[in-house]
Amino acid sequence: MVFIAPTSDTQTVQADANPRIRILLIEDNDTSRQLMSDYLEYHGYEVCSLSRGIAADSTMTQFQPHIVLLDLKLPDIDGFTLLEQFQQRLDWGSVPIIVVSAFAFQSDRERALRLGARQYLVKPVNLMQLRRTIADELSLLAAC
Repeated sequence: MVFIAPTSDTQTVQADANPRIRILLIEDNDTSRQLMSDYLEYHGYEVCSLSRGIAADSTMTQFQPHIVLLDLKLPDIDGFTLLEQFQQRLDWGSVPIIVVSAFAFQSDRERALRLGARQYLVKPVNLMQLRRTIADELSLLAAC
């Protein structure tokens, strides 16, 4: 067995081969946003969080997330409207959107899924379930 001491070049290659997964979190509740953000960052994700949906357009372009976590009840724009906007953009249509909402009605779930959400989780969300859902979506992305 041969062991090779890592060099700075080796570490750079490894970092480039495994870039951190970027998650855009759009959640107006400060406590929920901080809790989910901290939890996901602890588990190795790079998180950009917004308290308002109006900045989602520019943030999607600059941050280029792998996954979006979206609350439906935002102070400045309806989450359903954001779902529609995301799906209308060809460059964003393949980004999985996971809705994390207090809207527990089946009709809200069906509407969100019809508008392009890939998953729908009802608050209060179990953080382990959130992480599993993200992992499932990443597996589907990798398979494509």
